[in-house]
Amino acid sequence: MSSVDSSGRLADQLADLTRRLHRAQRRRLEPLGVTPAQARLLRTLERCDSPPRMADLAALMDVVPRAITSLVDALEEHGAVRRAPDAASRRVTRVEITEEGAGLLRELREARRSAVRELLAPLSGAEQEELSTLLSALEPETNAQPSSGC
Repeated sequence: MSSVDSSGRLADQLADLTRRLHRAQRRRLEPLGVTPAQARLLRTLERCDSPPRMADLAALMDVVPRAITSLVDALEEHGAVRRAPDAASRRVTRVEITEEGAGLLRELREARRSAVRELLAPLSGAEQEELSTLLSALEPETNAQPSSGC
């Protein structure tokens, strides 16, 4: 098989694996009342040293600010996050995780792990470790912290 054929096959396999992982995660998130995008926003908030501005979240997640507003609205209704005024500027709103949101994050992590376990079940432990090593080799080498406070 030529390298063009194998790279095309690999692209198809990775895309299929991604779709299967997303479906498995969605099935596990649904009973929690959270969408994958909302779960991603919570994980992003968790990595921040201090509550970020909504614009910072949009940049971190590479989405338009309007999308962040919708996600925060839904998570606020869920009791998982709250909007907080910025101490330095009344015009700035920050987003922080509530205690309920922290509990939800624990459930989300377990749902995600369960989805991955299901997906990787056909692989031995050694094969899963090898896959993790290979995927790590593809990660960008930039570890610089964004200037947004996260």
